[in-house]
Amino acid sequence: MIYNHCHRISISKTDTAKTKKTLIIASCLCLFFMIIEIIGGYLADSLAIMTDAAHLLTDFVSFLISLLSVYLASRPATKKYSFGWHRAEILGALVSVLFIWVVTGILVYLAILRVISEDYEIKATIMIITSAAGIFINLLIALVLHKHSHGHSHGLNHHHNDEENRLLVETRSYGSSKDLSVEEDLNQKKHKNINVKAAFIHVIGDILQSVGVLIAAYIIYFKPEYKIADPICTFIFSVFVFISTVTILRDIINVLMEGVPRSLKFSQVKELLNNVPGVKAIHNLRMWCLTTNKIALSVHLAVDQYSDPLKIMREATNILTNRFGPMEVTIQVEEYEENMNECVQCQDPKD
Repeated sequence: MIYNHCHRISISKTDTAKTKKTLIIASCLCLFFMIIEIIGGYLADSLAIMTDAAHLLTDFVSFLISLLSVYLASRPATKKYSFGWHRAEILGALVSVLFIWVVTGILVYLAILRVISEDYEIKATIMIITSAAGIFINLLIALVLHKHSHGHSHGLNHHHNDEENRLLVETRSYGSSKDLSVEEDLNQKKHKNINVKAAFIHVIGDILQSVGVLIAAYIIYFKPEYKIADPICTFIFSVFVFISTVTILRDIINVLMEGVPRSLKFSQVKELLNNVPGVKAIHNLRMWCLTTNKIALSVHLAVDQYSDPLKIMREATNILTNRFGPMEVTIQVEEYEENMNECVQCQDPKD
């Protein structure tokens, strides 16, 4: 690998392009069949199919968010947005989740009215055709995503992005300030793109849901008096939609509140840094998420006056990145003072 100053010259964009292509194909297929299901659900007068379309909407949104994530990760930071545009995907995800909840809530309300009034008629034949097509389309989407994920995992030069594969480490000590770029040797087992993998798992859930709609359609076809199976499916699938979006909302809240990433623990990180030779105290340890898959960390390391600050900074950086993978790190090295133990600002945060 060739380096120029502190930045890489050669950056492979092959895998990023493949990821974009895969997600675009999956998005188009998802959007196409979502429209088909809306039409089919309307013609069949089936709320179950409409709810399945709402679940497809969550997939379509997740694909768009993944695409946005890949696109924004490649955009450089600006003087106004010094961390880049990563948080835009979080804001988009929040709006999407709220919209999906509104749509699902309306469908549940309509399903309740149907159960109460029983004044509806399901066209089972159209419902069967639509749900069967849903299984086929979802299998096709799963095949596209699985093919990318499988082939992607065997690559030798996977490129997450330049920001994620380097560390910005700032050392302020004895009047000096240095920026270092550290390239990590990533574990090849982690080369599957997380966006594609997550989308694949989501589509598997859609296939099971479409199978459920098909079963309900056959029940109504052979036993029209059991038409209540349609609103029942709506209730069940609405729960699936809620569960799938709640996990997204949990991540959104953690990012917006600048919570500690789930992959990091405060006590564990502090213990690792305390084990660096020459470090006598640690304070102002901060860990937060810039986005769901981009971590930032900053810390002050107080060292004795005879230690080499650059050596300590490098060793601390290596320990963090070898243990937790690529992240954006800022380390400030300063001379240890006895009064640090009494300083309120230097104490660990509460649990």
